[in-house]
Amino acid sequence: MARPLWTSDEIAEATGGRLTGAFEANGVSIDTRSLEKGDLFIALKDVRDGHDFVPAAFEAGASAALVSREVEGASGPLIIVDDVMSALEALGLYARERAKHAVRIAVTGSVGKTSVKEMIARIHRGAGKAHWSVKSFNNHWGVPLTLARMPADTEYAVFEIGMSTPGEIAPRSKMVAPHVSVITKIAPAHLEGLGSVEGVAREKSDIAAGLLEPDGIVVLPAGDKLLPVIVESVRELKPNAAIALFGRDGAGSDVDWISNRDGWSWVESYRSAGGMSHIALDTLTCKLDVEIHAVGEHWADNVACALLAVGLNSSIDLYKAALDLSGYAPPAGRGTAERLKLPGGGEFVLVDDAYNANPESMRAALSSFASREGSRHLVALGEMLEVGETSQKEHSELSKPVIDSGAVAAFLAGRGMLPLQASIESQIESHWVEKADGLDEVVKNSLWDGDILLIKGSNASGMGRLADRLRQWSKTADEQVMDSGSNRAAGGRDAV
Repeated sequence: MARPLWTSDEIAEATGGRLTGAFEANGVSIDTRSLEKGDLFIALKDVRDGHDFVPAAFEAGASAALVSREVEGASGPLIIVDDVMSALEALGLYARERAKHAVRIAVTGSVGKTSVKEMIARIHRGAGKAHWSVKSFNNHWGVPLTLARMPADTEYAVFEIGMSTPGEIAPRSKMVAPHVSVITKIAPAHLEGLGSVEGVAREKSDIAAGLLEPDGIVVLPAGDKLLPVIVESVRELKPNAAIALFGRDGAGSDVDWISNRDGWSWVESYRSAGGMSHIALDTLTCKLDVEIHAVGEHWADNVACALLAVGLNSSIDLYKAALDLSGYAPPAGRGTAERLKLPGGGEFVLVDDAYNANPESMRAALSSFASREGSRHLVALGEMLEVGETSQKEHSELSKPVIDSGAVAAFLAGRGMLPLQASIESQIESHWVEKADGLDEVVKNSLWDGDILLIKGSNASGMGRLADRLRQWSKTADEQVMDSGSNRAAGGRDAV
C-alpha cells in the first residue's frame, strides 16, 4: 500500500496544531476548484478567506482542513493553528527535512526561470523520483506549498522563486535551502519596486541566501552585462560558494576575475528548422546535442543553463540528460504555436506567448517570430508592466524589433504601448486600444488564410484572454499544436 503524503500526526508535529480527528492526506491544496479527493485543504486568507470554502472542500473530497478557527459546516477533521500561513511554511520546512536526501535546485531570473525550471524537472523525471513547482508557484505561498507537496522519498527537486517587492527572494531561498541556485538572466522587470536593473540584479542574487554550505554552487549567465554586480552580491552572501557559468561559446573568456569557478555550459552552435531548435553544447566537458520544440536563440541559453544545473552536485548522467531533454516543449502561453481554422475557411497560426513580458523577453519573442513561416506576420502586443520610469523608452524602443520581425500589422493594448504606436504608425498598419478586450474584432477582421499571429504582453495586460477568445472563435475541433506546442500544453492535441 502506498504511503500517504501526510499523516495527521505528522501535520500536528510540523505545525503545532490541534487535531479534531485522525486522517491521511495524499495531496495539499489551497483551491477547492482544483482540489482532489484525499487532499489536505489549506484555508489561506488572501483576497478571500479560505475558511469560507472549508465546507466546499470537504464536499469535494478533502481529507482534512488546516484552519485557524472552528468552521461551521465542516464535515471532516480539522487541524487548528494560530496562523494558517505560518503553519503552511512550517509544513513546508518539515517536508524539506523529511526528504533531506533530495538534491534541491532553486531557479530565479527576470527571463526564462519557468522554462528552465520545467527543463530541469523534465531531466529529473528521467533520472528518478522528481518533484517540482507546478505552473509558476514561486511566491509567498507557492514556495511553501510546493515544499509541502514534496513526498518523503523525493530524489530530485526543483523550485521556482520569484518576487513582486524587494526582499522576497532571500527568505524563499532559505526555505528551500538549495544545493544549486540558478539565475537565468537579468532584465528590466519590477523596476517600480527596485528602481534600476542593478537593483533587480542584487535582488535576484539573493537566490544564494539559502544555499547550502560548504558545497553549494551558483549558476550564472556568463554573457549578462550585470554579471559583476551579481557575482559581488553572491560573494557578500556566500563568500565560498562555487560559481558555474553558462552562455554562448566564448562568453566566458572574460571571467578569469571570478574566483572559485566550478563548471561551465557553452552553446557551441544553434540552428532552427521546421519549428525545432538544434543545439550543440559543451557542458562540463561533455559534448551534447539537444533538439527542442521551441524557436529562438534564447532557448539555447535555457538549455545550457538547465543541463549545467543538473550536472552539478548530482549523479545524473549528462548524456542521458540531453536525451531526456530532447523533445521538450514549453508550457502553454510561453511560445506555444497552434494552427487554428478561420470561420470563413482557411487557417492561421497563433503563437501564444501571452503569459508575461518584459523588454528582454519581448525582444526575444519578436526575434524568434521573424524566423517562423507564414504568408503574413502580425503581432498583438500588450503593455509591459512594472518597468518603472523607463516605461516610455522601453516601449518606444520595441519599434525596431517589431519592424524586424516582418510584421505587416501591429495590434497594441494599454497606455504603455502609446510610444510604440507613435514609433511605428508611419511604417506599418497599427491599431491601439486602451484594454486588450477591445482588440478582438480588429484582429479577427485582419486575419487571412496562411497568416501567423504572435500574442505577447504582461500577464495583467489581458492578452492571454485574447488568445483564448481566438481559440473559441476558430470553432474547430482539430486544433493542432505545432512548433513549440506539446500535447499536455494543448490539452492532448497532436503536434504537426
